[in-house]
Amino acid sequence: MNISSKFRRAIVASAIISAVSLNVAANDDAGEIEHLTIFGDSNPVNDVPGSAHQINKEELAKFDYTDIMRTLTSVPGVYVLEEDGYGLRPNIGMRGTGQNRSEKVTIMEDGVLAAPAPYAAPSAYYFPTSGRMESVEVLKGTSSAMYGPRTTGGVVNLVSRQIPDEALAGQLSLTAGQDGFAKLHGYAGGAGEQVSSVFEVFRYQADGFKDINHSDRDTGFVKNDILAKVKFNSDDSAKYYQELEFKLKYSDEESDETYVGLTEEDFNSKPYSRYSASQLDNMSTEHKQLQINHNIDLSADLTLGTSFYYNDFHRNWYKTSKIAGQKLGSGGVDAAAEFDTNPTAEGLSVDVKANNRGYISQGIQSVLMADLNDNFLRIGIRYHEDEMDRFQWLDKYSLDQSYDMTMTSAGVPGSNSNRIDSAEALAVFIHDEFSLGNLNINAGLRYEDMTIERRDWGKGDTGDIGRDGAPQKHTKNDVDVLLPSLALTYKLTDSLILLGGVQKGFAPPAPGNDSAENEESINYEFGARYNTEQLNAEAIVFYSDYENMHGNCTASQGCDDDNIGDQYNAGEVQVSGLEIKAGYSIGLGSFTMPLGLTYTFTETEFQNDFESNLDTWGDVEKGDELPYVPENQLQLTLGLEGDNWRSDLLVRYMAEMRTTAGQGSVVADEVIDSRTLVDLAAHYAISEAQKVTFTVDNLLDEEYMSTRTHGSIMVGKPRTVSLGYKYSF
Repeated sequence: MNISSKFRRAIVASAIISAVSLNVAANDDAGEIEHLTIFGDSNPVNDVPGSAHQINKEELAKFDYTDIMRTLTSVPGVYVLEEDGYGLRPNIGMRGTGQNRSEKVTIMEDGVLAAPAPYAAPSAYYFPTSGRMESVEVLKGTSSAMYGPRTTGGVVNLVSRQIPDEALAGQLSLTAGQDGFAKLHGYAGGAGEQVSSVFEVFRYQADGFKDINHSDRDTGFVKNDILAKVKFNSDDSAKYYQELEFKLKYSDEESDETYVGLTEEDFNSKPYSRYSASQLDNMSTEHKQLQINHNIDLSADLTLGTSFYYNDFHRNWYKTSKIAGQKLGSGGVDAAAEFDTNPTAEGLSVDVKANNRGYISQGIQSVLMADLNDNFLRIGIRYHEDEMDRFQWLDKYSLDQSYDMTMTSAGVPGSNSNRIDSAEALAVFIHDEFSLGNLNINAGLRYEDMTIERRDWGKGDTGDIGRDGAPQKHTKNDVDVLLPSLALTYKLTDSLILLGGVQKGFAPPAPGNDSAENEESINYEFGARYNTEQLNAEAIVFYSDYENMHGNCTASQGCDDDNIGDQYNAGEVQVSGLEIKAGYSIGLGSFTMPLGLTYTFTETEFQNDFESNLDTWGDVEKGDELPYVPENQLQLTLGLEGDNWRSDLLVRYMAEMRTTAGQGSVVADEVIDSRTLVDLAAHYAISEAQKVTFTVDNLLDEEYMSTRTHGSIMVGKPRTVSLGYKYSF
C-alpha cells in the first residue's frame, strides 16, 4: 500500500498534538508515565461509566483456558458459538450482534486493531492466542465509544505479556492431556535502568477428538506463537520522561479442520466421527506483527502516546466445497455419509477449494491524555489501512472404494476467486470526563471517514488471473459518520453506584455491500454496581435500536461460495436484555469459598420484512428473532481455597438457539439444543516457585451440538483431562 494523503494528514495531526502539548508542558515538571491499557491502574473497572469487565491474570489462571471463548463466558452480554472445540477461530458476539467470525466486535491486542482487515473484511479468521495473555478487557455500550470501528457490539482488548519489573523473572509451564493435547509456555525478561525486555514462546497442539472414517489421519492442530518486546526509557532526570517500546510477534498454525459436519443420524450414533471425503481439509496460517509504542510525559498531568502497527496475515483453508457435484448444504454431506457406508466402484467426486487469502493491516494512532483538575480529557487520532487479497483455486479428486483420494484435476491459482478488498480510514475522537459532586459525566464524540474499495478480476475461464487488465468489477465508496456518546455515574453511597448512558453505534459497510450503507444503532443502558470487601455485583439493562443491521456472508455459516464476502442489509432490528454479574467470598476458618454468577437475558426482533441471499436470514418477516442469539445464558462458579491449593467448579448453561431467522417454536433441523457443561480445575503449590495443575473440561462428558453448518452438525469437545506443571523464577 502506498502512503496516502490521509496518512500524511494523520501524521501532521499527530505532530500538531505533540507540538501543542510540548508548549503547554514546557514549564512543568516531568512525571512518571502511567501505562494504560483500556482501564489503567488509576481508572478501575468499577469507575468506568458503562458495562466494562476485566479478566485479570489470577482469573485467567483458574482454569488455564487456551480457548478465548471459554474465557469470555464469564462476561455477561457476550455470546460464543463453538466450532472446532479448541477455539482456533472464535465466534464472539455482544448484545445480540451475532457471533459469526467475531465480525461485530472490535478486536484489539495491546490497544491496537488485531483483526486481519477490520474494515475491508470484518470476518476475523485470525484471533490472538489467548493462552499467552496477561489479562482480557471487555467493553460494551457507552464504554466502547472511543474504540472503533465497531461500536454496535463492543470491544475485546487482549493484553499481552508485560515486561517484568524485576531484573530477571519468568516462568515455564508444561501441560499434557487427552487426545494428544500438549502445551509449552515459557517467558523470561527483566528491567534495567534504561533497557528492558521480555521473550515469550507459546506452543500448543492436539491430535483432535474426531476420527475420520476409514482413515488414520489426525483431526488436530499445531499452533506456535512467539513474542518479543524491547523497551528503552530516558533517564529519570530528563525534562520529558519518555519510553520507546518495540513489539515483534510471529505465529503459525496447521489445523485439520473442515466445514463438513454430520447428518442428524450420524450425530446421534457416532458424534465424534468425520466423513472420509473431508480427509484432506487443512487450515494453514502465518501471522507477523510489528508494533512500536512511544510515550512521553509532557508534564505531571499530560501524557502523549503514539503507536504504529503493522500486521501481515496469510491463510489457506484447503477445504471440501462439493461432494458428488453437490454443495455441502444441498446434498453434498448426505452423499459423503452414504459413500462411507456403501462405497461404489465408480467412486465419489470431491472438490477441494484452496481458500487462499492474504491480509495487510497497518496504521498509526496518537492519544493525548490531560488531567485538568476536575476534567480528564482524551483527544485521539488514528489513520488505518487494510486489505484482503483473494487468490483461490479448486482441485478435483476422486474418492475410491478404499477411501483413498486421487487428484483428477489441479486448479490454477487465481482461477476460482481473484479480487482485492481494501479500505482507508481516518478516525478522530475527543472524550471528556468531569465530576459535579457525586455525579460523574463522560461525554465523547468520534468521527470516522472511510474509503472502501473492491477490485474483482473474475474467476473461471473468463477471469484475468494475471491482473494485467482492468478489473471486471470495481466499486469504491466513501462514507463517514459522527458518533456522539454520553455516560453518567452517580455515587449514592461508598458502595453503590448508579450508571446510565446513550451512544450511537456504528459498523462500516464492507466492500461487498452494494448499497454501502453503514450499520447504525442507538444504544441505551442503565444499571447499578455494588461493591464491598466480600460482595461485588452489577446489573445492567440494555436496549439497542438498529437502523440498518449488517449480515456478512461467510462459509462458516453455510453461505454459498458465489456470495462469500458479500454483505447484506437487514433494516431495523431491536435488541434488549439484562446482564448480571456477582461475586461473593465466604470465609470458612482457614479456607475461603469464592462464589460467582454471570447471567444474560436477551430478546431480539426484526422490525421489517425483507428478502436476502444470506442463508441465516432468508426471507424475514417482521417479528422474527435473530439467529444464533440464546435467550438465556447462566454461569456459576464455586471455589475452595487453602494456603497452598485451590479448586474451582464451573457450571455453564446456554439456552437453545435458532440457526435461521424466525419466530415461535424452532424447526428441529434449525435449532442448536440447550446444554449444560461443567469444568473442573485444581491447583497445588509444591513450593513458592512450583505448582501442579489438574483440569477437566466437560467433566460430565456431555455430547452436544456446537453448531450447524451447511445443513450438517458440528460436535462439541468431549471430556478432556489434562495435567500441568509450572515453575516460576
